Amino acid sequence: MPSYTAPVRDMQFVLHEMLEVSQAGIPGYEDLDRDTTQAILDEAGKLASGVLAPLNAVGDAQGCRLENGVVCTPDGFRAAFDQLRRGGWTALDCDPEYGGQGLPYLMSTAVGEILSAANMAFNMYAGLTHGAYNAIHAHGSPEQKAMYLPKLVSCDWGGTMNLTEPHCGTDLGLIRTKAEPQDDGSYAITGTKIWISAGEHDLCDNIIHLVLARIPGGPEGIKGLSLFIVPKFLVNEDSSLGARNTLECVGLEHKMGIHGNATCVMSYEGAEGWLIGEPHKGMRAMFTMMNEARLGVGLQGYAQGAVAYQNALAFAKERQQGRAVTGIAAPDAPADPIIVHPDVRRGLMDQKAITEGARAFVFWGASLIDRAQRCNDPDAEGLISLLTPVIKGFLTDKGFETCVLAQQTPGGAGFTRDLGLEQFVRDARITMIYEGTNGIQSLDLVGRKLAADGGKHVMAFFDLVKTFIAENKGDEAFEAQFLTPLKSASKDLQAAAMFFMQKGMTSPDEALAGSYDFMHLFGHVCLGLMWARMARAAGKAMGSGGDTAFLQAKIATGRYYMARQLPATKLHLARIESGAAPVMALDPAAF
Repeated sequence: MPSYTAPVRDMQFVLHEMLEVSQAGIPGYEDLDRDTTQAILDEAGKLASGVLAPLNAVGDAQGCRLENGVVCTPDGFRAAFDQLRRGGWTALDCDPEYGGQGLPYLMSTAVGEILSAANMAFNMYAGLTHGAYNAIHAHGSPEQKAMYLPKLVSCDWGGTMNLTEPHCGTDLGLIRTKAEPQDDGSYAITGTKIWISAGEHDLCDNIIHLVLARIPGGPEGIKGLSLFIVPKFLVNEDSSLGARNTLECVGLEHKMGIHGNATCVMSYEGAEGWLIGEPHKGMRAMFTMMNEARLGVGLQGYAQGAVAYQNALAFAKERQQGRAVTGIAAPDAPADPIIVHPDVRRGLMDQKAITEGARAFVFWGASLIDRAQRCNDPDAEGLISLLTPVIKGFLTDKGFETCVLAQQTPGGAGFTRDLGLEQFVRDARITMIYEGTNGIQSLDLVGRKLAADGGKHVMAFFDLVKTFIAENKGDEAFEAQFLTPLKSASKDLQAAAMFFMQKGMTSPDEALAGSYDFMHLFGHVCLGLMWARMARAAGKAMGSGGDTAFLQAKIATGRYYMARQLPATKLHLARIESGAAPVMALDPAAF
């Protein structure tokens, strides 16, 4: 059975050496001293390794069961969820007015990685609830907030997001679910939603569904969609539970992975619902959930890679096979551990470099969200909006790739269930698909985010990279190993953006055919920036007498990324500049 240990030392490095959170000037960050963050992460790590990780294989093997309209979660999930609630882990960054702890989103992100790595399917129940909390907190009326938020914060009630229908996924303008106005101000919701994660389960007393539906007579397409609160059990004025609403789970999906999370087909038959915000403005409210969800899915992707890497590394250090080509490494053993072999080492270095770079990228993204919200900073808001599809798309692709590399490390043993690595591969695969497939993320990046506000935000990113390079010159080794490769990669990204500007307006296919490569090119530049920042921070820490072994390993891993991964930007640029012709050459009938 695989194990998991929270990477607290590395998280502390990102928080305090790279991001320097205590000096970031963001309200609430001044309280994030080393002792405080250490205590939070240590306790989250204990819950993850001692409670959640052992249930990961249980959830995978048992899955969820639908019995008479009730979904039963795997053995041990309810007790673990109760423990999660009692520890206040569901309320870390929630509003204190509704029972939350008011910590920055950054700390919720760090803890989220730990819990997701330990048991992704389990953590989704709380994660979706947090998304519902956010949407109601941002768009609900004072009465709705008072009624629903305290129970969502505590996770006494669960939450979901209901978008997809059998005939439409990405094109939400085709939604048919109806919301008929009632005399009492409520709406009767009728329709079918599919692929609803945590749509029904036995972990909470109630489930608050946020449902996209269409009020008759409204505009066509997405402009006519509204968002509704539709509780499983109706809620009385005193917050006690009333009658069962006319909605139910009518089926469970049989999936490749995340078996411990219930993926439901939900049927609404005149269910009572209440409008959130204004009529026909549902997409605005739903995107409050979806944007957080996309960041969370990027986190899920690299978190699965992180736990897979831990277990692959342990195997590589213990498994004895062959001898090192440069000489015997373990003379008292019949063979050397496989970690001595260069190709095994290459795979492990790829896993380590991607995982640690992704962690820094997501933590930085979380700090941008905090800056945008706590400082009311529109520049931070614009930058994280630009980076969200990169975080979701690039990091889930690379997270899955990391899991496959980890599975490859033990050879045939990785293909068996006993070692557990194959589950990480299966679980990570969904992250590339849900909350908008990665192809959709790349189209969003190129088609909308790149040109937003006249290209202001991508130019700000280029300036950020340029400023970092200018401010850190003077060390020849650092320049050669980090700044020069970063500058080259950034130029590749600028060249790709210029290609889209020149070609995309007259021939959209030219841009859209290269969008996926652009997302990866952008992702590599972001990780290159993170590794340069981490290497610089590690160098400074070594000069102050820090943990030499850890810091030297950090710098060496950064050098590896810059030398072996970052050159991929040139491949992606070449593909982009080849244009749409090779992609669109075949007539559909020729496939």
